[in-house]
Amino acid sequence: MSDTPDTPAAPLRKTALDAAHRALGATMTDFAGWDMPLRYGSEREEHTAVRERAGLFDLSHMGEITISGPQAVDLLDYALVGNIGSVKEGRARYTMICRADGGILDDLIVYRTAADTYLVVANASNAQIVLDALRERAAGFDAEVRDDRDAYALLAVQGPAAARVLARITDADLDGLKYYAGLPGSVGGVDVMIARTGYTGEDGFELFCAPADAPKLWGALFAAGTGFGMVPCGLACRDTLRLEAGMPLYGHELSTSLTPFDAGLGRVVKFEKTSNEGRFVGREALEAAAEKAASTPPRKLVGLIAAGRRVPRAGYAVVAGGQVVGEVTSGAPSPTLGKPVAMAYVDAAHAAPGTEGVGVDIRGKHEPYEVVALPFYKRQK
Repeated sequence: MSDTPDTPAAPLRKTALDAAHRALGATMTDFAGWDMPLRYGSEREEHTAVRERAGLFDLSHMGEITISGPQAVDLLDYALVGNIGSVKEGRARYTMICRADGGILDDLIVYRTAADTYLVVANASNAQIVLDALRERAAGFDAEVRDDRDAYALLAVQGPAAARVLARITDADLDGLKYYAGLPGSVGGVDVMIARTGYTGEDGFELFCAPADAPKLWGALFAAGTGFGMVPCGLACRDTLRLEAGMPLYGHELSTSLTPFDAGLGRVVKFEKTSNEGRFVGREALEAAAEKAASTPPRKLVGLIAAGRRVPRAGYAVVAGGQVVGEVTSGAPSPTLGKPVAMAYVDAAHAAPGTEGVGVDIRGKHEPYEVVALPFYKRQK
């Protein structure tokens, strides 16, 4: 036993909508140091509402970092693996920030909000890591890296009815707003940036506003969504929605032990970018990873659908012929498919859709699973 007193845990951070969540009877949970709504009632019903109608989310735990200045784009092209120089004003790009050895520090969305200004949105659990890395990599660039985590609240409306809900309380041109684009506007009398992005596999919008305005915006959205069957949604259904859509989650499908090529996301790495003479952090390691992936395919990320009812969890072994051939990274019951599903990294020899004899070791019993291509669910456009 140590005679060193335990360090008291830091108090959980609360979003500007904490009172609203509690008034709705939300079950709260610690997520990356934030007190967040896990569910308000039935997570299955919340999931179904997003698939069939609309759901309202508080995502204010995400980490916003503003990059501005004459060399903002040069800094981002050097610090990230994507070609940020080709992002037009008002558009956004999914990308990653990697270590020098190619390991993934985080996956990000970068919005170009003005000619020399960009908003980087990081995962809550990695926001400080991303901020520190960007500040370190900013040396020598005429650009400012600003921690804006306290400057924004983030709400999301997701689902087939999302555009109709939003249209009731905004005069913004939603029809002209493309996927992965953003524009300033007013929603429910609140100044926001409206982005057509999301993490559910459905159409939807993410709304960035000042924290002080978040309760007013939440109330306006809640009222506008009443006639469309919109419901408040927590993190539990957000996870099953992104799993069905085959979207990776940091700490599960992505980590510092994996490069983007290991994760099957090599497409986000742009070797052809010309700023900084083509230099960016991790380039040499990622070139080697790309070559290796082309000649000797690593384990591939696949979907698994259960033949039975037992649910696989992260870390469970994928087996075939009595041998371990992979590992589950995420697993849950799929409300849409009505069966348990999982994402897993599997040896290339067992990764083809329809491969027979593949199972998951669940508490010592090898449960049969069907190997399928991701995603499990794709919305009808």
